[in-house]
This record gives sequence, C-alpha cells and structure tokens, in this order.
Amino acid sequence: MTAPSGLRAFKRYITTHNEEGKAIFSNTLPPEPTWGNIGAAKVLLGYTTNSFPAKVGLDEEDVKAYDHNVKNPPGIVMSNGTVLRIVDMRPKHVSPMHRTVSLDYCCCLEGTAELVLDSGESRILKRGDVVVERATMHLWRNVSDTEWVRMLYVLTPAEPVKVGDQLLGEDYGDMDASVPKST
Repeated sequence: MTAPSGLRAFKRYITTHNEEGKAIFSNTLPPEPTWGNIGAAKVLLGYTTNSFPAKVGLDEEDVKAYDHNVKNPPGIVMSNGTVLRIVDMRPKHVSPMHRTVSLDYCCCLEGTAELVLDSGESRILKRGDVVVERATMHLWRNVSDTEWVRMLYVLTPAEPVKVGDQLLGEDYGDMDASVPKST
C-alpha cells in the first residue's frame, strides 16, 4: 500500500493497558490514518492530545480526543496539547514562510529537504536529520526535481517569543493552515 505521494504507507499503532496493568495494543482505532492536504502538501495527522501533559489512562481519553480531531482537524498547532504530523512534499515544493507558536521536533524520514529561516540561513536535511524548531519564521523546500520528501513533526505548545518589545506570534503567510482538507 502507498500514500498519496507514492511513498510507502505506514500504520500507526497505539498502546494501552489491560485490566491487569499489562501493556497491550489498543483496538479503538484502525492503524491506517487518513491523509489530507495543506496547500499542495499531503498531510497525515498521526496523533494529537488535547492536554499537556497527556492523559493516557484506561479510559483512553486521549485516543477518543484524537479520533475527534481526525474527524474535526485542528489547525497546525494545538495550544493545549500535542500534534504528531507526517507531511509529504512533492518535488520542488516550497511552503510559505510561516511561524507557529510551538516547540517542534522535525525529522526528515525520506528524501532531502531544506529548512530556510527568515534571516536567510538554511540547512539541508537528509534522512534521519532532526531540527528542533523554536517558534521561528521558516519555510520548507523539497530540493529534488523528481523525489518526494517525507517529514515527521511533533509539535508541542510553547509561549510566544518576545524580542525586545515585539511579541512574535503565529504567522502562516499565505498558507491556509486552519483545517487540513481530506483526500
């Protein structure tokens, strides 16, 4: 099975506990998450929590909240929880310059991507490279003419950054980041 980008599809497994306290796999949700779009990028909402720290008890409150968020997608960031997102970018794709008020762990899973900051500095990421992004203005670029890039992002809430008297809030440029559109 493949993703809309043609890259390998994958499954998301959620663990929980049985009544004896042993770790088991949850059967509450199917392991195949649904892909959507943010602009030209293919986006998969791998998991979300509606609280931080997450509530992961036997009632599976977090799993139910994630299921709700899949059916009613949040924006890019959740100010009171966490987001796990997979993004596939087509060849030559360039995202708009944008900033989220979050602390993000970004990992290149496939292909070669470039992270460009609003200062003009940039870094090339290859498979396995990680960026810790701290509420900075940036864009992502797929540097390949032929290959897709797959990125994994874990977004956690952060306080807005203040530089001097300026508060650096969210800025999505011309990107409609309100709700990923299903494919």
